[in-house]
Amino acid sequence: MVNFFDFIGRVLISLVFLLSGYNKIFNYGSTVSWMQGFNMPGFLLWPAIILEILLPLLIIVGYRTQIAAIILSIFCILTAVIFHLDFSNQMQTIAFLKNLGLAGGFLFIAINGTKDWAIEKKRKYVRL
Repeated sequence: MVNFFDFIGRVLISLVFLLSGYNKIFNYGSTVSWMQGFNMPGFLLWPAIILEILLPLLIIVGYRTQIAAIILSIFCILTAVIFHLDFSNQMQTIAFLKNLGLAGGFLFIAINGTKDWAIEKKRKYVRL
């Protein structure tokens, strides 16, 4: 049962980024404009899209999970600080705290790793 909940947790935390990356692809122009409103160059959108799709997939399947989780944790903190520092706007405060919460969840994954339902499952070998 623990393996099931570990897997479901990895899927749920990753869905936020998978959907966000998907939306960025299909709303590319408006997303670039929004980023440029924060003095961020538009060319950074493609690396963000790749990061938001590739790393969550790695976390879901359990491959290079620690590295992917650390990078996504840093990404969450950076995006919180860059895009959500307007504490006079309640929605931006919520988005800031959401990003910090996601960063904490990814750090938890990085520290504790995955359970048995992962590609990098620790194998137990019997020495003959």
